[in-house]
Amino acid sequence: MTLEAGSVGSESAADGDVVAAIDEIDGQPHLVIADITRDDVWLSMTERDAVSLDAWR
Repeated sequence: MTLEAGSVGSESAADGDVVAAIDEIDGQPHLVIADITRDDVWLSMTERDAVSLDAWR
């Protein structure tokens, strides 16, 4: 598995502005990752299921 991201389609992955935040969804904290330069380009997971940076290193 590679850690590099690539684009699907004609748009370049370098054209976006990706941010992450903890937000409440249905009363539970979730990690939300979104490209704020495009509509409907985001994903979320429960905070409990997200890997901490220390664990990922």
